[in-house]
Amino acid sequence: MFYTVTLNPSIDYVVRLKSFTKGITNRTTGEEYYIGGKGINVSCVLKELNIESTAFGFVAGLTGNAIEKGLQRKGIQASFIRLPEGNSRINVKIKATEESEINGQGPGIPEEAFEQLLEQIDHVTDGDTLILGGAIPNTLAGDAYVRILQRVKGKQVRLVVDAAKKLLTDCLKFKPFLIKPNKQELSEIFMKEMTSEQDIIECARELKKMGAKNVIVSLGRDGAMLLSEDGSIRHFGNISGKVLSTVGAGDAMIAGFLAGYDTSGGNYDEAMLLGVACGNATAFSSGLPESAMIRQVTDTMRQQYNEGRVF
Repeated sequence: MFYTVTLNPSIDYVVRLKSFTKGITNRTTGEEYYIGGKGINVSCVLKELNIESTAFGFVAGLTGNAIEKGLQRKGIQASFIRLPEGNSRINVKIKATEESEINGQGPGIPEEAFEQLLEQIDHVTDGDTLILGGAIPNTLAGDAYVRILQRVKGKQVRLVVDAAKKLLTDCLKFKPFLIKPNKQELSEIFMKEMTSEQDIIECARELKKMGAKNVIVSLGRDGAMLLSEDGSIRHFGNISGKVLSTVGAGDAMIAGFLAGYDTSGGNYDEAMLLGVACGNATAFSSGLPESAMIRQVTDTMRQQYNEGRVF
């Protein structure tokens, strides 16, 4: 079973404008609402890839109800802990000549609620996959991920961590199967600019030395690079297409990588191809991609891969 953890789920309110000007009333040309949060995004894309998962996390208030109902409509099992006060956050995504975001804070998470989550984590067992994604809300201690991972220590659980800075590096001692920093996050971790591909490779190798088994580095327009457990390096580029939104593309990449890895019997080329295809499919969609879009992009990428134009 796949389990995703989203400590601070959200409703993403996407507003589209021809242009955005500060200090005046701006009128939208379109609006969309999506349930969000890194772990939830992974669960949603896994569902499109015919892989079931259970979403863990916290919800509160009317927006929390909407998040739960949204997952129910998608057929995704959720086991959220309901908080006694506040509302789950709303994140505003502004799509104009530039992309801007205003992310909400979310409800407070008392210690007793976090203990309930840890009790849920205790049910994760050998052979399961546990995916942690996103920042830790400021109402929780910074060691929340470490406390979660300590509950599965000693079990044969496949761990995936998508986080930044110290939050990520603190988790490496648990030897996660997969981590996915981007270039900026590598720069922040190692306090150096990523000016070349060799810089990226060297930093990814350091993360492997610190405990990560597989390291995917998101490269934005340039696709993604994988430094795999066997030490090999793969770089998959993006395909051309109209980009509608990059929100959730990295989360989709994780879902695609895991699905591709499992369905191919551990083939890293197939894992990366499906991972980058899911990231591309997200960019070409208004929200997270549906299965038809994923298949279309995957077929195009496979053709280009076979022609030597992606790898």
